Amino acid sequence: MKRRDFLRYTVPAAAATTVIGSIPIRTMGMESPLIRALMESPDDTDHVLVLVQMNGGNDGLNMVIPIDTYSSYQAARTNVAIPQNRILSLSGTSKTGLHPSMTGIQSLFNEGKAAIVQAVGYPTPDFSHFRATDIWMSASDSNQYINSGWMGRYLDDQYPGFPNGYPNQSMTDPLGIQIGSVTSFTFQGPQVSMGMSISDPVNFYNLINGVQDPAPNTPAGFELTYIRTVARQSQQYADVIRTAALSVGSQAAYPGNNSLADQLKIVARLVKGGLKTRVYMVSIGGFDTHSTQVNQTDTTTGTHATLLQRVSDAIKAFMDDLKFLGVQKRVYGMTFSEFGRRIKSNSSLGTDHGAAAPVILFGEYVAGGVMGTNPTIPSNANVIDNVPMQYDFRSIYASILSNWFCVDNTTLQTVMLKNFQSLPIVRANSCNSNMPDLQNNLLIRNYPNPFTGSTTITFTTEGGHTSIMIIDTLGRMISTLVDQEYTGPGQYSVTFNAERLAAGVYYARLQNGALQQVRSMLKVK
Repeated sequence: MKRRDFLRYTVPAAAATTVIGSIPIRTMGMESPLIRALMESPDDTDHVLVLVQMNGGNDGLNMVIPIDTYSSYQAARTNVAIPQNRILSLSGTSKTGLHPSMTGIQSLFNEGKAAIVQAVGYPTPDFSHFRATDIWMSASDSNQYINSGWMGRYLDDQYPGFPNGYPNQSMTDPLGIQIGSVTSFTFQGPQVSMGMSISDPVNFYNLINGVQDPAPNTPAGFELTYIRTVARQSQQYADVIRTAALSVGSQAAYPGNNSLADQLKIVARLVKGGLKTRVYMVSIGGFDTHSTQVNQTDTTTGTHATLLQRVSDAIKAFMDDLKFLGVQKRVYGMTFSEFGRRIKSNSSLGTDHGAAAPVILFGEYVAGGVMGTNPTIPSNANVIDNVPMQYDFRSIYASILSNWFCVDNTTLQTVMLKNFQSLPIVRANSCNSNMPDLQNNLLIRNYPNPFTGSTTITFTTEGGHTSIMIIDTLGRMISTLVDQEYTGPGQYSVTFNAERLAAGVYYARLQNGALQQVRSMLKVK
């Protein structure tokens, strides 16, 4: 039961004195202001989520590099591959490393303050920038069109009736803030947008310093001044943002010439300033690297290297600043891009639109390490081969909502539209939850492999909801062989009939609660 419902149904409405903690409250036949405020408050913590959008489709294979299958990786992308001796090592694993420009993320990972989730995507991916972005922001299926964002639905549930009656005594601040762009579709609620935007860092500092671009001394200038006045008066949250920002003195150093760092510096300032804002969204563009992704003479440099360094340096500076300001335990963050890139590079020193890609998580309460295995890379990869999905991006959203924002299962189903596996990506004590550890043993196999017409897939489940999906090299879901509840642990078999399918590589993906594994299978003629 939510706190507001508990209070509504258990606090007597007749004249009486109720004690909450050690505070006596006389109801006198009506709710006291404190009771009202408590009922209107969401099931909240002081937790903050920061979403870092990498616009354009990030090349995950050159960001998180497979060391244990390096020869296949290098063969698939000879003109863009990072030299093995330049890959940054990560504590706790010898199989996976980072792009050499990402020393900031490397440092955070080795300190247990950053984690990597491998091959994040969704069944049957869309390779259009616009549609793929909508899917990530709405948390919809690829063939489903929804008019609200996942975070907008969450905020709408927690703050019913918004914007009517807001700001109020229980929530004086913006619910969500987008910095550096118009308000993201992620914040779109069922009826209205639940967030606001600060168009760029310059406007933010102009706001808190009371600076305004001068208007010309003309009739048009007078009209502009009037419009600005009305806009300031109608912006309910300008004063609270300004007050929060001005309450913060010095901050830790941030890198220059880095727009993402500029945005994250503002987020740190507002978090420290005491805003109750739940979610912040920042972004950096330029990841659509079809050509000149790397410099021909040195693949560790070039457009992609510069972008990854800016992301890495900005997040590291942000984490250092949060610690400097003493609010590091309040913030959890994640990166995302609308899709990854193909396994095989193209002839223009670039990579084309692909499917799954890694996500980086950061924060004091991140459950560190690498989740999942390095993507399977065919020894003779061709231009249509994609990284097969291991984790659905919506499982990450659902896990953050349930284990960081402490959302109950009923609300989670409403926000996420369906059931998604819970992943151990948030340290258990953040919501007093007890998340299972991922197992490294082989949970799914098939025989024969290679096969001609059909193969038998054997899988192990711990019980509960279990599914087996078949995915092709384009990332498309071919079929769902298993999607059911099991009453207890056991080993089961199912037949994959591929008589009508073309020869090639297919992937069997097992999902059982927080556990998942992907098995590559080869059909031959």
